[in-house]
Amino acid sequence: MSASAVYILDVKGKVLMCRNYRGDIDMAVIDKFMPLVMEREEEGQQSPILSHGDVTFMYIKYNNLYLVSTTRKNANMALIFSFLHKLVQIFVEYFKELEEESIRDNFVIIYELLDEVMDFGYPQTTDSKILQEYITQEGQKLEVAPRPPMAVTNAVSWRSENIKYRKNEVFLDVIESVNLLVSSSGNVLRSEIVGCIKMRVFLSGMPELRLGLNDKVLFQSTGRGRSKSVELEDVKFHQCVRLSRFENDRTISFIPPDGEFELMSYRLSTHVKPLIWVESVIERHAHSRVEYMVKAKSQFKRRSTANNVEIVVPVPMDADSPKFKATVGSCKYVPEINSIVWSIKSFPGGKEYLMRAHFGLPSVDNEESEGRPPISVKFEIPYFTVSGIQVRYLKIIEKSGYQALPWVRYITQNGDYQMRTN
Repeated sequence: MSASAVYILDVKGKVLMCRNYRGDIDMAVIDKFMPLVMEREEEGQQSPILSHGDVTFMYIKYNNLYLVSTTRKNANMALIFSFLHKLVQIFVEYFKELEEESIRDNFVIIYELLDEVMDFGYPQTTDSKILQEYITQEGQKLEVAPRPPMAVTNAVSWRSENIKYRKNEVFLDVIESVNLLVSSSGNVLRSEIVGCIKMRVFLSGMPELRLGLNDKVLFQSTGRGRSKSVELEDVKFHQCVRLSRFENDRTISFIPPDGEFELMSYRLSTHVKPLIWVESVIERHAHSRVEYMVKAKSQFKRRSTANNVEIVVPVPMDADSPKFKATVGSCKYVPEINSIVWSIKSFPGGKEYLMRAHFGLPSVDNEESEGRPPISVKFEIPYFTVSGIQVRYLKIIEKSGYQALPWVRYITQNGDYQMRTN
């Protein structure tokens, strides 16, 4: 069994919109939802699943809105939560932002979408590109009744037929984010790589694409275990990928959606050598001043360069009269976040830079009790991946036999990248 009804509520629990799919639950039961949420919060508990009698509420919160689904007992919870998140994604793609005002301004189209994305409590077409072909924000002319696109009834529900481009191209971006936490003594406490492959596809017809990566499991099964390969964990694919093919022979084979989409995501919990290493010496002179010496070192190959590097150094809340000196880049004091931001436009590999800062401190006694937030680093390194993942090939097969250009980019950027200070 799946969802009985879906509601969109404001922050106070007032119903903005609702859609009854199965008719097996009294719609007024939603009045019990907000008191249950408040009760849980008072007890210091938060749960996305709440019960009242034989009715279960499942909800997500987004921008001061509650999206709530009700059901009777034995439902597929994962499916319902996945559907609620997909609903948010559809609304954002239609209205740019999902908030109370955009709900009130677009209630007619939202009712149309709610009718289309679920039928008798079971999710149907949830791809916004396909929905936008026949649920539009312009009014329909009466004499021409809109016909649903073939994709709705096709096996390939994410792509329409008869797509034509003068120039057939595929852009593929491998983007890796590095999550890192370093202790004040310089030990790496946590490191992981979270990666994704994003695509922009401008291809005519119904092409089939085959993507080859230096995947460790594939290399071992084909006797190339010694070649440089990567062990991917927590791999998650877009619905277009044929999972049976991947499970059988690790081939990533798919008919792609048109335009932009995320083909896959993965994670590697490997030990990562910090790409940008930051050391800091902080001298506090009680009630008078505080001095910082921050050293930043790039620990990747010289042929690579990190762009738009930002080193964010927290300072006491009552610091004033900032003075800076840096061997490269620019520094500014940002009082809203109580931090110095040291910006370096271009940071080549194997380089080391220094920044000094000086602040006055009024005579306040609680500076030690504030706690010292970590230094955080932002960066982007093009043409480079930490994991060593490589696109070995991207084959494009289409019955008309056209030639298409695949373009591949690699980017490594910071995720949650923090270094604790003494």
